[in-house]
Amino acid sequence: MGFEENRPHKPFYGFVMIYRYFRQRWLNRQTARTLQGLSKEQLRDIGLTTDDISHWK
Repeated sequence: MGFEENRPHKPFYGFVMIYRYFRQRWLNRQTARTLQGLSKEQLRDIGLTTDDISHWK
């Protein structure tokens, strides 16, 4: 028997994917909240508009 035959086939991979999905959504919401606090001039300095931020929601 080979090494791979005795190993489980990533039994917790589904939980890892769910965790990554929710973590990414949390990071996106946090970024959107931070950007909403900026003024129009500050957003223009980084190359964004208020319409760009509304697409993040």
